[in-house]
Amino acid sequence: MNGLKIDEVAKQSGLTKRTIRYYEQIGLLSSPPRSEGGIRLYSKEHVEFLKKITNAKEVMGFSLSELQEFITLSDTLEAQRHDYRQFKGTNQQKEKLEKVYMTVEEQLKLLEQKKKNIIKVEEDLMNLRDRAKAALIRFEQENS
Repeated sequence: MNGLKIDEVAKQSGLTKRTIRYYEQIGLLSSPPRSEGGIRLYSKEHVEFLKKITNAKEVMGFSLSELQEFITLSDTLEAQRHDYRQFKGTNQQKEKLEKVYMTVEEQLKLLEQKKKNIIKVEEDLMNLRDRAKAALIRFEQENS
């Protein structure tokens, strides 16, 4: 049985072995097959999935629960796209397309909420910066 050992997956994904095992434990990452000796044997798909998770976590600031929701929506969307293609030219295709639309809407809502949270943090930091600058100016004026 071919596959990548966890050390290689950790190196390629930039995650620790502990994090990879944790993601597997909470169901974020599907469990890989094991060798006769019980060693996990990961695929390239596992590595790509871990990179996708890392990107969503770092770039979009997703928490683990948000990641799980995002991944679930992505998996649902992929399944819906597959179903959509099977019913070409039928009313069922329209129904499938409506489901795809609703799933994408859910993903966009999740991202929109994340953007609002980021903007709020940015506004708070800018406000704090401005107050600190004003305090520095007052300090310099009082001690000149």
